[in-house]
Amino acid sequence: QVQLVESGGGLVQAGGSLRLSCAASGSIFKINVMGWYRQAPGKQRELVASITSDGSINYAVSVKGRFTISRDNAKNTVFLQMNSLKPEDTAVYYCNAEVLRWGLFSPTTYWGQGTQVTVSS
Repeated sequence: QVQLVESGGGLVQAGGSLRLSCAASGSIFKINVMGWYRQAPGKQRELVASITSDGSINYAVSVKGRFTISRDNAKNTVFLQMNSLKPEDTAVYYCNAEVLRWGLFSPTTYWGQGTQVTVSS
């Protein structure tokens, strides 16, 4: 099995910064894509940012220029640096990884447990 453990959420004032981390562990051969999603109360879960194993990055329009995603392939870890935070960034942030496990031929998508980010105005 594979586990994703997130850390780094919390409460911050508007304009502040937070850094989220997500470490994957378990029977991992390769992680194709790692990413962050978020879900605000009453809204659907949405992609925030994603990064492939070769470094290709995709951002949601709403966070481009403020958030930076990065990953450490050797440690199976992905980070999300969030700057200039706004109250509308308040949500539960979920780590996501498309993992190819040892002995299997197709990848499986895993989710972290979520970490709360609250931005006060």
